[in-house]
Amino acid sequence: MATGYEPNIEGAIAVLVDLMQGNGFTMTRQPYEPNYRGLVDAIIDLKEGFPAYAPSRVGFDATTFEAVSDGDALYMRQSDGQVGLAVANDTADRALVVGFADADAASGGTVKVLVAGLLDYPSTVDPGDVYYLGTTAGEISTTPPNTAGHYVTRVGEGATTSDFSIQLEPPIQLH
Repeated sequence: MATGYEPNIEGAIAVLVDLMQGNGFTMTRQPYEPNYRGLVDAIIDLKEGFPAYAPSRVGFDATTFEAVSDGDALYMRQSDGQVGLAVANDTADRALVVGFADADAASGGTVKVLVAGLLDYPSTVDPGDVYYLGTTAGEISTTPPNTAGHYVTRVGEGATTSDFSIQLEPPIQLH
């Protein structure tokens, strides 16, 4: 079915080039011709660049509603989107870990919330051990809660003695 207009191939190529340059991709087929073949070449370079593009940490900035410390497990309040200390022995909301604080932040401050990748954990972790949200606010433990009404929230595992691999899962309430 004809659309009645020509596709903007040059514009599409420009967007792909900006994306690849912004992320340090190698563009082996450049310069791209301003036609269908050039668009295909740009898409191939984009595809080939993705295996090399592996950010070691993924996160977002958030405002805190209480003081948090580097490495604290955080949850996000539904009412305003601010973050605070997650804990396994309170509500389902507080047991839903959205990520980990990447630095200390005062109440009302901004903190980077890491949601994937490796966290340089501020205390020793055991490589290969699975970690869960603890019953002390913001803390993690290799021992999951076992009391009825508490929540088991798997948050990741030790990668090295100082690196924690973030692997967030939803909480499960114990009955």
